[in-house]
Amino acid sequence: MISVANAHKRFGDFAALDDVSLEIPDGSLTALLGPSGSGKSTLLRAIAGLDDLDSGVITIGGRDVTGVTPQRRGIGFVFQHYAAFKHMTVRDNVAFGLTIRKRPKAEITRKVDDLLEIVGLAGFQHRYPSQLSGGQRQRMALARALAVDPEVLLLDEPFGALDAKVRAELRVWLRRLHNEVHVTTVLVTHDQEEALDISDRIAVLHQGRIEQVGTPEELYDRPANTFVMSFLGQVSTIEGRLVRPHDIVLERLEPGADGQVPRPSKGIIATVRRVVRLGFEVRVELVDDADGTELAAQITRGELDSLHLLEGDRVVARATRVPDLAPVDAVPGSKVPTDAVDPTEGAGSAAVGGGASATGADVAASAPTTPAQDGALV
Repeated sequence: MISVANAHKRFGDFAALDDVSLEIPDGSLTALLGPSGSGKSTLLRAIAGLDDLDSGVITIGGRDVTGVTPQRRGIGFVFQHYAAFKHMTVRDNVAFGLTIRKRPKAEITRKVDDLLEIVGLAGFQHRYPSQLSGGQRQRMALARALAVDPEVLLLDEPFGALDAKVRAELRVWLRRLHNEVHVTTVLVTHDQEEALDISDRIAVLHQGRIEQVGTPEELYDRPANTFVMSFLGQVSTIEGRLVRPHDIVLERLEPGADGQVPRPSKGIIATVRRVVRLGFEVRVELVDDADGTELAAQITRGELDSLHLLEGDRVVARATRVPDLAPVDAVPGSKVPTDAVDPTEGAGSAAVGGGASATGADVAASAPTTPAQDGALV
C-alpha cells in the first residue's frame, strides 16, 4: 500500500499540497483527478521522490520512503512523452532496464518476449520507435517500465499527447493490462471520462486538497460537495440545485382548456433552445423562463420522438434525483490567479522521461532534460 500522511508542499506563495493524506491499496489502479493547479502532479512526483515534501510522510509497502531517493523506491514511471531511445529497437528499449542490471541474457529474452506479447507488440520487436504509432510507443514505454518488476507504477497523463480515438482504445487496453499484471498503479489525469473508465478508485484534488476519495460510482452518484459533482460529469441547475442532465425528465407544456398555461407543482418551465442528437442520446438545451438560467437535459431518442420537441417549444423540467451536497469555496470554471499555477503540472516528462523505473542510473532525473536527451530512465 502507498500511504501519504499530512503532506505539505509550497512553491513560493503557492500551496501545491495542503495537508494531503491518501491511502492507495495494493494492486489497485487509482486516479488522481483534478483541474490544472490542483496538486495532482505534485502529489505524484512526491510519491516518486522527485519533489521533496515540506512536511509529511510517504510510505510504500510499509516502508518510510520520505527521504529515500527515487532510484531506491521501486517505482516505474510512464509519462506523457515516452522518451524512447531512437537508435534502439523496440526489443532493446524494453530490455534496457534489465540490461543495465546485468540480468542473464536468457532471462532478458524471456521477459521481453512475455511483455511484448502482453502489450500487443509481439512482431514489432525489430522496429524502431519512429516506425511505431503514438499508441504503440506508449505501450512500449509501459512494457519498459514493467520489465524491472516495479513495486509501484506511476502514470502522469500517459495518453495526453494522443488523439481521442487512440486514447479511448488505450484506456481499454490499460485496464486489461492492469487486470493481468496487478501492479499498484497511480494515474494522474484531468480527463474525467478517463478516470471513470479505468480506475478502481479516484481521488479528486482541488486547490492542493483532496475533496473526496472513492470508487467511480461513489463519486459520481454520491459526490461530497458541489466541486466534485461539477468536475466529475455534466451538471445542470434546477431551482438553484445541481442535478445530472440524465436525472431531468421533460414534459411538453400544454395550455389548459381555458388557454392558460398551468404552473407546475414541481420543476420549472423552460424553453427549448436547441436539440442535439448524439447517437442514441439526445441533449436538449433549455432556458429557464423564470430567470434565464441555461441548462441541459439528457434523454433518449425514443423519448425525443414521443415528445416531438422542436426549438422554441416550452416544457416542464423536473429533477428525479437531487444530491445533498456540501458547498465549497470554488467550482470548476472559476479563475485561478496566474501566479497560483502548480509548477509541476505537465513537468513530469521533462524531469523524468517516460517508461522508466528508477535505479542508480537516474541521478540525472532530478535535472530538467528533454526526451531526446534523457531517453528512458530505468
